[in-house]
Amino acid sequence: MHSGWAAAVAICGPVKAPVVVDRRKLQLVRTFSYTYRQPYHTAERMELADARSFICGVQSDAKRLAKLALRSLQEDLGEGDVKIAGAALLLASGRELPAFEKILASHALIHTADGELFRDSLRAACAACDLRLECVREKELFSAASSVLKIQTATLKQRIAALGKELGPPWSQDEKFAALAAWISLAR
Repeated sequence: MHSGWAAAVAICGPVKAPVVVDRRKLQLVRTFSYTYRQPYHTAERMELADARSFICGVQSDAKRLAKLALRSLQEDLGEGDVKIAGAALLLASGRELPAFEKILASHALIHTADGELFRDSLRAACAACDLRLECVREKELFSAASSVLKIQTATLKQRIAALGKELGPPWSQDEKFAALAAWISLAR
């Protein structure tokens, strides 16, 4: 998950030897600029009523774009007789957000709110697309995967790196983490 976009990786089983069937970037803003990718940063400089309206607009757009992106992924995979059974979303630290005014008064909370806005759009899109959603804190990803998959962390890192070799570059950390979260979802 990033401000304005997310890395998506689709895998299929068997659980012991998954295969990547798709990877793509999901764009969650209509205009890929600072204004929309960092909406709370933008809202910080606005009057409160304008800021609320702006954030509501970005949230609405992000939910619509996330739903369109997931539907497109479902359709593309469906053409190859692959059905998405579930989704996984990496979470941040889980800090609960206070009232809107307090968010805009704290630079640290503005960063958190930007990330949560886009995570929320993916949550809503998964619900709209009838996808079971598995949520994993990013800092706990490898320990959760190790526990669920019964594979040691070092081996998991090697296996995830190897999954991307068949696809060719780039196979970024974002894609590796997305694939590992998807693997956990597949196993469950």
